[in-house]
Amino acid sequence: MSYTALYRKFRPDIFEDVKGQDHIVTTLRNQIKADRIGHAYLFTGTRGTGKTTIAKLFAKSVNCENPVDGSPCGQCRSCQTIASGASVNVIEIDAASNNGVDNIREIIDEVSYSPVEGKFKVYIIDEVHMLSIGAFNALLKTLEEPPSYVIFILATTEVHKIPITILSRCQRYDFKRITIETIADRLRDLMAQEQVQVEERALKYIAKTADGSMRDALSLLDQCIAFHFGEELTYDKVLDVLGAVDTEVFARLLELIQARDITGCIALLEEVVMQGRELTQFVADVTWYLRNLLLVRTSDHDIEDVIDVSSDNLARLRTEAETMDAEEIMRQIRIFSELSSQIKYATQKRILIEMTLIKLCKPAMETTNDAVVARVKDLEEKLEKGVVQAAPAAVQSIQHAVTEAPKPEMPKAIPEDVKQIVGGWHSIVAGTGQPLKTHLKNARLSLGGDNRLVIVVEDGLAYDYLSDEKNHRYVEDMISNFIQKQVSIQVQSLSPGRRFEESYIDLAKVINMDIEIEED
Repeated sequence: MSYTALYRKFRPDIFEDVKGQDHIVTTLRNQIKADRIGHAYLFTGTRGTGKTTIAKLFAKSVNCENPVDGSPCGQCRSCQTIASGASVNVIEIDAASNNGVDNIREIIDEVSYSPVEGKFKVYIIDEVHMLSIGAFNALLKTLEEPPSYVIFILATTEVHKIPITILSRCQRYDFKRITIETIADRLRDLMAQEQVQVEERALKYIAKTADGSMRDALSLLDQCIAFHFGEELTYDKVLDVLGAVDTEVFARLLELIQARDITGCIALLEEVVMQGRELTQFVADVTWYLRNLLLVRTSDHDIEDVIDVSSDNLARLRTEAETMDAEEIMRQIRIFSELSSQIKYATQKRILIEMTLIKLCKPAMETTNDAVVARVKDLEEKLEKGVVQAAPAAVQSIQHAVTEAPKPEMPKAIPEDVKQIVGGWHSIVAGTGQPLKTHLKNARLSLGGDNRLVIVVEDGLAYDYLSDEKNHRYVEDMISNFIQKQVSIQVQSLSPGRRFEESYIDLAKVINMDIEIEED
């Protein structure tokens, strides 16, 4: 006997077995029980969410001799005939291949004949958006006033292509994407019936990959079972079959991006490629991982149910989120989302990903509108604060040959308040949280005009974070509380390739030198 695919074998026979579409099932069952059956229905929604399944169940129920609470009994002659596909009362039409006016006219001619047995003739027209304009026009009159024994069920994944004249003549039911939890529960029950051992993490990953489609989930599960037939289906085996990557790889990738380690990023991508992973899926999974990271970073409440990961992975996400800015995560999501749309039809997928990783490690290389605007704004702020930008290396070498760069002048006197801040800087930084602690820990202290304290950080993420008005004010308040006096600070950036001592006075060294002289 030939093998039957899981999605066909376990197609629901009663409404109770339909998962994730309770709002539609309840409405249709109530109509059947109250004998308030409409003449035209439009089922719309993404693939694999149960449109055709519910259409067939509805056709069985309206013709069932002994319906049970609105569901077909499955035992009467009518139910068994429809289930076997031999019923002349249930006509399934694929509009993709029968989309002409002549095909619709055949239906109109057949409609005039009453059912030989049973109460209703049910026409299920799948992918109805594929009908031509002429076919839709031919269907209009019959769809509006069919004989009392005829029911039309139109199913489509692209409802926006249906003419409004058709929509206004139908009861419309929108099928939702099925949740990951609902799909995983259904897969778990079916695997118990099939007596197949499947790891819980594996079921969850298949459910997530299915993207709201129960049929896709069952097809993926079928594929994985066939590849590892007779063995327990583990998470790693599912990743193997589907060409996917473990979440630990994403955490390593983001660490390398934060460290601006281009070589490390390319080496990690090489690992992924050599393992035979599907690169399109890899990009989609990285984007999903970043989405989870953003939710953890920005939410004040428990979101374990929303991001749907294990407790171990959630703890790791929380740790990682503490070291990253929400703005930086959103920038990375934007870049990977753009890559996801480009990579589907690309012939050189690996090169596209490598370019993206280099762009992420070198933010100055971005040429998008928002990146250009941010860089112009950053440049304006630096000019206002009098920060000198480092020239390119070639220009620097020429300038260096002509004249030495002027050394920063020593301050005439360092105020006692500033000395107190520099002396207690480690204590001030220790009292902060991430990511501020990391940025301040790597900062250097100097003195600006009017004896103002200058905090010098590297150009990029640290400078952007401390230049934010809210964060700037927070640092000022924190320092003011430490010395119990009002303090005004300046945040300046150190250009790439420029040494701190070339542009600024290192207050820590000056103050330590004064202390040593006084002790002598």
